[in-house]
Amino acid sequence: MPVGDMVELTELSQPSVSKHLGLLREVGVVSVARQGQQRIYNLEAEKLKAVYDWAKSFESMWDGQLSRIKATAEKRAAAARRNN
Repeated sequence: MPVGDMVELTELSQPSVSKHLGLLREVGVVSVARQGQQRIYNLEAEKLKAVYDWAKSFESMWDGQLSRIKATAEKRAAAARRNN
């Protein structure tokens, strides 16, 4: 995908997108190819597998935390409605 398309999709500035892509390229998560004057970026998804596997080990903890956060937020919202 060209940088311009990513700028439109993310609604971030072009320099910000380019900065992030530079870092991702540096660590090997994206590759770049020239097509005319454009640079086309490609996600190297297999490079993210180690990160995915590591994050997956925390999934059950996150599910529990999110459930507790949701319950707390719902209690606070109900209390705020009662007080108004």
